[in-house]
Amino acid sequence: MIENSILKANKSGKKAAIFSLTFPSLHLVEMASHIGFDAINIDGEHGYFSPESIDNICRVANGYQMSVVARVPDSSAYWVNMFLDRGIQGITGPHIDSGKEAQDLADACLFPPHGKRSWGGGRGTEFDDMYILEKKHGNKLGFAKWTNSNMLVWAQIESKTAWRNLDDILSVNGLTGITGGPNDFAASLGHPGDPNNIERVKLTNDSEERAIRAGKLVTSNIYTTTSVQDLMLGPARELVNKIKNETIS
Repeated sequence: MIENSILKANKSGKKAAIFSLTFPSLHLVEMASHIGFDAINIDGEHGYFSPESIDNICRVANGYQMSVVARVPDSSAYWVNMFLDRGIQGITGPHIDSGKEAQDLADACLFPPHGKRSWGGGRGTEFDDMYILEKKHGNKLGFAKWTNSNMLVWAQIESKTAWRNLDDILSVNGLTGITGGPNDFAASLGHPGDPNNIERVKLTNDSEERAIRAGKLVTSNIYTTTSVQDLMLGPARELVNKIKNETIS
């Protein structure tokens, strides 16, 4: 395992740049490193990733000193553990609507004594190699504490229910902070298809302000994420339109 490269960038006073994947591509992971991205994000809720593909992404990204974080399909301990055993160093739990759900998420992400994460035998625990665990961290407990300090745990606030229960969510020890979900949030407020609705924006801003007051982080304050879709539907489209307006000389 490597030091969390997002937190490493933050320690130097800089936001981290994260490249997000909705499908497995080791070529894009490698190119992201060449460009200078700090980390990789896997969208496991809306993308398609097998355990093997997650394992390979972590292997290549870590080789380039980039951590991998992920949004899991759901926040159950099963899914969280499956991702973490591959070497993921940050989890976003979608549709967190209560303090209990946030606590269960944090517990699944963090080893005892700070949580209830199950000990596995994959990359996430240095393959349970006692030689490495003792050499680098003294023992398993030392590794567990180091891993917890390098873990990001995000509750995705994307409903009116979550907003109403936000104080309970923010009170959870082990929760790094919150992130948004504008489309689903707007739909829960009765504005489907209108993520920029003024009510949604107001409640999201309120959520972020309350999170900061509670001593929690907001994802957009410590890193910025982009994806192939962002690049293809923005700069790449502009380039194509520019080319198509050029005449043959």
